[in-house]
Amino acid sequence: MAEDVGGHSTSFASTGRVDRWWIEPLVTGAGFLGFVVYTTWAMLQAGHYWSDAYLSPLYSPLFFIDESLEYQAPLGHAWFGAWPTAWNWWPDWLPKSPAIFILAGPLAFRMTCYYYRKFYYRSYFASPLACTVTALPQKKYKGETALFVFQNIHRYTLYVAIGYILILSYDALMSFFKGGDVLNGEFGVGVGSLVLCMNVVLLSGYTFGCHAFRHLVGGRGDCFSCSAGKEHLGHKTWKQVSRLNARHMMWAWISMIWVALTDLYIMLVSKGIITDLNTWGS
Repeated sequence: MAEDVGGHSTSFASTGRVDRWWIEPLVTGAGFLGFVVYTTWAMLQAGHYWSDAYLSPLYSPLFFIDESLEYQAPLGHAWFGAWPTAWNWWPDWLPKSPAIFILAGPLAFRMTCYYYRKFYYRSYFASPLACTVTALPQKKYKGETALFVFQNIHRYTLYVAIGYILILSYDALMSFFKGGDVLNGEFGVGVGSLVLCMNVVLLSGYTFGCHAFRHLVGGRGDCFSCSAGKEHLGHKTWKQVSRLNARHMMWAWISMIWVALTDLYIMLVSKGIITDLNTWGS
């Protein structure tokens, strides 16, 4: 039975707030769940992730390609060539999707992000649902231990995320050459090229506004103003990162939604449902 402490109820979700505080955890929880459902579905399609010069960010980088499947990218775009068939190592019930190998990296970065921790602790674990709203009762507060000890890898997943930005930047460059052939393909531009470039911009805003990156560029300085009276380069960088960090939640949501929209656009073009407007005329 819930008790009153200092005149306040300790029962679950009790609060003195009169605003619609429950909207934010409800919307953010549903929104992220929708993203997870879509990306899982897209990953299991194992096809239609490539269209002429456009590669879906959910499938990049392409490690292997199974040429026995339909609607695959050209084999030359796979980092390690054809899908290995020795030892019959892949389970029959699981589609041979290249996306399975790479989604864990970006997902680990987002799931350990300070903003994402805030929202899913609230939306999924009610710990608490919102400020000044009573959380689910716990026998003992464990903090980020046990199941949540993986949160401590966030600073290391930052390097994975930066590597991912570099790879997606090359994919964006590749989208300006017919067939994705940067060396010999005809130069041009299409709507898909602009979509992929915007994807890199938004993901960069999210990644380089991250708290871990902010600490990386400025966290080791004991005194920013102690450099012979001049502003330290690290301080200048830190201030720019701080500007991105001030809108970290915005960058997190817009970049996440744009990744899904980019994949959807390429899938629809690949299936012939919509036509990509481009200078190649195809």
